[in-house]
Amino acid sequence: MRRFLVLFCTLALACVGYAAHEEHKPEPKKKEAKPAEHSEHKPEPKKKETKPAEHAAARQRHPANINKPSAKPLKPVTQSSPRPRNLTPSTKPLKPVTPFHAYGLNLPNKPNPRIATVKFQQNRRIQGSQNWQGKNYWAFRNYRSVWHDRYWWTNHYTRIVLVDGGYYYWNAGFWYPAWGYDPGNAYYPYDGPIYAYNNLPPNQVIGNVQLALQQQGYYHGEVDGLLGPLTRAAIADYQRDHRLYVTSAIDHPTLQSLGMA
Repeated sequence: MRRFLVLFCTLALACVGYAAHEEHKPEPKKKEAKPAEHSEHKPEPKKKETKPAEHAAARQRHPANINKPSAKPLKPVTQSSPRPRNLTPSTKPLKPVTPFHAYGLNLPNKPNPRIATVKFQQNRRIQGSQNWQGKNYWAFRNYRSVWHDRYWWTNHYTRIVLVDGGYYYWNAGFWYPAWGYDPGNAYYPYDGPIYAYNNLPPNQVIGNVQLALQQQGYYHGEVDGLLGPLTRAAIADYQRDHRLYVTSAIDHPTLQSLGMA
């Protein structure tokens, strides 16, 4: 019995001591969170400021803006049609061709000191003639200035005339200067072919062209049968207004337009 009481008292004391020990035991410290773990308080990074040009470039690269028409109106592109060389269309309406009656004109038939002669140049070509297309201009495309003596000319051509102080030979419907036929008579205001209209000599052809151009208001000089600068300028103006190649010379299409051929 005594042993039982001793054991009971021992157990009771042990329980009381354990309870007292648990009461005075300090509470464990709470672990503090590091600043890095508080993501809700992490400051947001600053956005990089973009310039207006970068904004525009970004918008342009955006898929929604690809192939999107620009708001800025585009200027229309115009392209003018090229015109044929030596052909200058005119706004003037073309008049119907009126037949021109050829006249046997009383011409001076001598050189004019106010109109200089052309200086001879071997194998001279007519400038721009390579652009004049068609059989009516073959004589101008193929012309070359040549110098031969009287013997050569008479052995190659049967029709040679002295006009206005210079010799001309006839070939295939055109008159040409016969350079060298007579060095003492080598006055040529124009070096090139002259269409042999109505079987007339060169000065009569030129005089009739001057008269026809005078009647239409193109030529204002003297009817002298010389193809000088004033006459050639009048021919060029007429050709330009009538949509012809500007040869500044007497050719078949020009005479047709004048009603002479």
